[in-house]
Amino acid sequence: MAKLRIIIAGGGTGGHIIPALAVARALVERHGAEVLMVGTARGLESRLVPEAGFQLKLIDIGPLKSVSLMTRLHTLTSLPRSIGDCKQLMREFRPGAVLGVGGYASGPAMVAALRLKIPAMAFEPNAMPGLANRLVGKWVKTAAINFPAAATWFRNAEVTGVPVRPEFFKLEPPSGPPHLLVFGGSQGARIFNTHMPHIVRSLLDAVPGLTVLHQSGLRNADATEAAYRVSGASPLRWSVRPFLDDMAAEFARAHLIMSRSGASTVAEEAAAGKPALLVPFAAATDQHQLRNAEAMVAAGAAVMLKEKDLDAPDKLLWIIAGLITDPARLAAMSAAARTQAHPSAAERIADRLAELAGR
Repeated sequence: MAKLRIIIAGGGTGGHIIPALAVARALVERHGAEVLMVGTARGLESRLVPEAGFQLKLIDIGPLKSVSLMTRLHTLTSLPRSIGDCKQLMREFRPGAVLGVGGYASGPAMVAALRLKIPAMAFEPNAMPGLANRLVGKWVKTAAINFPAAATWFRNAEVTGVPVRPEFFKLEPPSGPPHLLVFGGSQGARIFNTHMPHIVRSLLDAVPGLTVLHQSGLRNADATEAAYRVSGASPLRWSVRPFLDDMAAEFARAHLIMSRSGASTVAEEAAAGKPALLVPFAAATDQHQLRNAEAMVAAGAAVMLKEKDLDAPDKLLWIIAGLITDPARLAAMSAAARTQAHPSAAERIADRLAELAGR
């Protein structure tokens, strides 16, 4: 029997690439597959995919949403060529199935697969699918989704969850004094960097023994640390870092996490059983972070504040203080978070792709 070949297309951000790489590894380990990744030079895939040891082919395609008219026209003009390039790649590589993970390259690759009658599968980690997946959702053979709310956009959708590193599922409940992790993502969250220093002294006064770790992003690390120092809060009880190298270890220490609500972030919080205070990025395309946060709130795993709510410092202060001084509520939120976790997501998606390819 010929070797199983799978194309995984899409990328841009870590939220697309990291799950895609997890699926690629599962395809190799479980099915001995040969995997070809398709992306763009502007996305993180141009660095992360080669580092992970997978072959990457680049196509030229840009954004359509939340961009200028000229950028949109350029993307539309280049779209037929991008689809043609993907068709040529598929004729040469001869995949048994194609997985689209969202992002710029996903749309042309999925259209090419559909035109060539190659079985196609969409991966959608958000409660509100992105544009590429919305456009092809009713045409693909199947879809792997994270939130049930996304199922309406696809045929044969299965809730597989988002692939998350195994160590997140092995974390024990934290012990010791209360600890708050403020996590702004790889680039940091400017709104967190601005508002947390304003309340940190009052927060530490209100919650005896509380410590705070604030991940700021590299660009704003110095300014954020300076703002914390100016606050007058004891530097023994707070720390600002640009990056967190061992995210699972930092999750393990936290009694509460304040974060954005990107799909990968909420999936890691669910896997770790971490209560979360979610502040969706208001400018996120199609409000997908808001929809993700609403789903976690509905499950009982999180509390949500909108960005405008942070303009009232006392509200942020008392919500954090109220949560972190209520162990019973945190325990209930932790249990609820774990109900949203999917330990075998990568394996399930890999197996579905193998089935699509007739294996």
